[in-house]
Amino acid sequence: MTTWTPEELDAVGDAGELSIAPARTDGTFRRPIPIWVVRVGDELYVRSFNGPDGGWYRQALRTGRARIGAGGVDREVALSEPTGDVNDEVDDAYRAKYGRYSSYVAPMVAPAAVASTRRLDPR
Repeated sequence: MTTWTPEELDAVGDAGELSIAPARTDGTFRRPIPIWVVRVGDELYVRSFNGPDGGWYRQALRTGRARIGAGGVDREVALSEPTGDVNDEVDDAYRAKYGRYSSYVAPMVAPAAVASTRRLDPR
């Protein structure tokens, strides 16, 4: 399995937004859209603001793949279900990183968004 380099983790984890383009079933990628990304330890996580109803999220679940760009890092990733109980740590990371946008952070730590948590694994 491929892993993130320390430089990639820093660059993506520190980026204000991440551009994500979920893969279609034919292998092409959708138009990229900006979303928030957080780092917890040596892992990167994303959530859908609209929870399971988010368009990019539904497409990403179908294929499990996407292309991301953030902080000068452009990679193809697998979107994996988190292992272990990391949701509280991911919630805290969203609050710490994006807390100045309180009206947007609240939905990102609400149950629907929490249910859409995905770990980004480099491919």
